[in-house]
Amino acid sequence: MVSAGGAVVREWSARIVLVIVALTALTTPSAHAAEVSLSAPRAPEKFTERLRAASLTVSEVAREDSTAQDLLAAAQADYARLLSVLYAEGYYGGIISIRVDGQEAADIPPLSAPDEIGQVAIEVVRGAGFRFGVAEVTPLAPGTRLPGKFLSGELAKAGLIAEATQTGIEGWRSAGHAKARVDAKDIVANHPRARLDARIALDPGPRLRFGALRITEGDRPSRVRAARIREIAGLPTGRVFSPGEVDDAANRLRRSGAFRSVRLSEAEAANADGTLDIDARVSDAKRRRVGVGAELSSLEGVTLSGFWLHRNLFGGAERLRIDALIGGIGGDSGGEDFRLGARVDRPATFTPDTGAFLLADVEERNEPDYRERKAEIGGGLTHVFSDELSAEAGVTFRFSEITDDLGKREVQHLLFPASATWDRRDDPLNPTEGLYLELGITPFAGLDQGGGGARFYADLRDYLTLGDAGRFTLAGRAQLGSVAGAGIVDVPADMLFYSGGA
Repeated sequence: MVSAGGAVVREWSARIVLVIVALTALTTPSAHAAEVSLSAPRAPEKFTERLRAASLTVSEVAREDSTAQDLLAAAQADYARLLSVLYAEGYYGGIISIRVDGQEAADIPPLSAPDEIGQVAIEVVRGAGFRFGVAEVTPLAPGTRLPGKFLSGELAKAGLIAEATQTGIEGWRSAGHAKARVDAKDIVANHPRARLDARIALDPGPRLRFGALRITEGDRPSRVRAARIREIAGLPTGRVFSPGEVDDAANRLRRSGAFRSVRLSEAEAANADGTLDIDARVSDAKRRRVGVGAELSSLEGVTLSGFWLHRNLFGGAERLRIDALIGGIGGDSGGEDFRLGARVDRPATFTPDTGAFLLADVEERNEPDYRERKAEIGGGLTHVFSDELSAEAGVTFRFSEITDDLGKREVQHLLFPASATWDRRDDPLNPTEGLYLELGITPFAGLDQGGGGARFYADLRDYLTLGDAGRFTLAGRAQLGSVAGAGIVDVPADMLFYSGGA
């Protein structure tokens, strides 16, 4: 009986739920049949499209599950959204009418939507374009240049006022006044004369110097030592505040590769001694990473590669990477190739933008023209001059065993490789414009009977995208190389240039 009774109760409950759902579906106001029109008399089509893009009503009616209540809410919100478009274009006396089945949307109580909405008619009359009468932001830091169109007589677009204000503030901040702010705004629209007077008063605040870099601990404190975080960031404590220096410090921390996220923010208030502390919040990236790859070529066969990476080897953001490769499997390129290499990079060595590295490498190459076994060990320094320019230089010892048309020989060299990279591409992984230039020179000295010389190399790439759609990108590349000052027998085989490429 209990089971049967429970079944009856569940059956009646299910029927009640179905009835409620059915009644809700029947009583929910519908917007599916609504038509939305938007017009802007005597306005260019481009302006009308801006209004259409800003309208919530236009986007809401396209939704299949939209209700009359949703559509009414969108229509009432559109007054402010469309007004912002008018202000952005310098029209401060416009008229906006949004009629829902003939009734102005603003006059309909928000919770009293009709059961159905048949038509929403939006009409925007721009009126006269307002021009600046007075356009001033004062005081300005020396050398600050306001936007060129923020002038008396120019169309008074609202965005120009905001841009000029921000430019004035950034000018003071660049001069060391980190807490520059707007002190007062006086914006008056004269409708009969279609004129807008904009007076912005700034308060530069005191000129500040950098204080301490304070490490903010999150839920999971960083495994990188706090002292090393400060060294890598390189915040110039004691120097005059500069927003660019804050950005540079954040970029150095990101460039180290030890952190998944980096956020630097200014303290709310300056210290009594005229310094401003900077708060750093970092989140560690996963310390270890493994990668594998495989390539198939009709000439060189199968190439298998892999690497193991540690991003924080000794707690100071030291980066260890071990690479292994087996190539030429089943190919027709002279035989199988083997390589095993390791490199340790330490950021912020000597200066915040200078890093140090150690490397070791063993390799066997079986090419159609030669066979070479080599071992190399060395180290060097890297330096980042800017976001676009970086360089690397070092010294390595190299032992090579070479077999080619000249016979079998062993050579030992001291190498002094140096390179510089200038990268102005918009995206290193998928460039569509910009220039890339890499220059390298490797002087070398023989340690046995071999002589010395130098190897030069240049790689130039340029990208150009055609058309506004950006569907087609032209890419050009030129390479130049030369070995000078040494005979063929004195140069490691893989440093020579062969017919068809390096």
